[in-house]
Amino acid sequence: MGFFPPDYIGPCAMGIRMGVITPGADLHELLADQARRLLEDGVMEEGDVLAVTESVLARAQSNYVSTDELGEEIRGLLSLPRDGTVAVVFPLLSRNRFSLILEGIAKAVPEGRVVVQLSHPCDEVGNPVLGREESRLLRKEDIIAADEMKGRCPHPITGVDYIKLYEDIITDAGASPRIFICNDPHRIAEHGPDGAIIADVHCRDQTLDAVSSLVRNSITLQDVCSGEDGPASTEWGLLGSNVSSKGRLKLAPRDARGFAIELQERIERENGISVEVLVYGDGAYKDPESGIYELADPVSAFGCTPGLEGRRREGFKMKYLIDTLHLDGKSCEQIEMILQSEKGRNRAIDSMDGEGTTPRPTKDLLASLADLISGSADAGTPVVVIKGIHSRK
Repeated sequence: MGFFPPDYIGPCAMGIRMGVITPGADLHELLADQARRLLEDGVMEEGDVLAVTESVLARAQSNYVSTDELGEEIRGLLSLPRDGTVAVVFPLLSRNRFSLILEGIAKAVPEGRVVVQLSHPCDEVGNPVLGREESRLLRKEDIIAADEMKGRCPHPITGVDYIKLYEDIITDAGASPRIFICNDPHRIAEHGPDGAIIADVHCRDQTLDAVSSLVRNSITLQDVCSGEDGPASTEWGLLGSNVSSKGRLKLAPRDARGFAIELQERIERENGISVEVLVYGDGAYKDPESGIYELADPVSAFGCTPGLEGRRREGFKMKYLIDTLHLDGKSCEQIEMILQSEKGRNRAIDSMDGEGTTPRPTKDLLASLADLISGSADAGTPVVVIKGIHSRK
């Protein structure tokens, strides 16, 4: 069967149902079988992108850790006494992304104290903790203790009061909570912690530099569950982890790039065609209504085949050229011919006809598209075939 979309169909992406994928599954075998079906049905062809969500890869790798195991590892990494004080700096406000991490941290000091410093007016991905007007009146070094806040700022969509939730999680683990709001990470040192965990995702290195200048015993979430001795591990540590079930966290996948390359080689060996393979996480999307930024994962593309690495999607601003050519008196047929010739022309990155088409990493655009197609709910399509966006040169 031939390639099914007619010529007038442009770039497109299709979610592919895969059925239930359980821990320990042979994902390479499942995807190789699916690839054969896609090729036979004309859904996939040479040069397409086969995108696989990171969650099914991590699940197939059985990459899970319990909060009890997490507590033991954190206690060992920071050499914490059971009645010690551990600081947590700039965590996300998220049940899925951080609640079980916090539980594990609290279990590291079940007779001690957990001090949590939140940023304002929101965490790094836009979940609010303080009203913007109230935040505007504060200096960077100003502190507001949780029990001194005039009014809590619940999550705009779920209504969750994250300060209360985090206090309850710490208390239930046996530790004593202390939560405050301040944008200066140096202020955490005033609480005399025995160790500190830098919990933000995208700015973790800068935050670590600031905190470790005063609290030498400091690590980031990437340092936890990143060794080979634990029950589960990944080069990303706890970054990209989320709630699984029964007090377990699912970590990000291990060596997603190696997985992508092996799958590409197998598909080519068994079918005689080459497709690019991408392992994707969160899309890099900001909700204009709530202001919440989707990218809670450390990256949107956890790994990909070499054909996608270092590539950027570039082009010309079609609407600008059409308007310009029309004003010059060109006919629709003439404009169409000129546009076709423009597609293969190199141009300066700051040229006017490229304005509005900022070059972006191809793998991140593809990952964001795949995430929007598959979503994180009940679509049941952990694989996405993307056509017409990536092409080899």
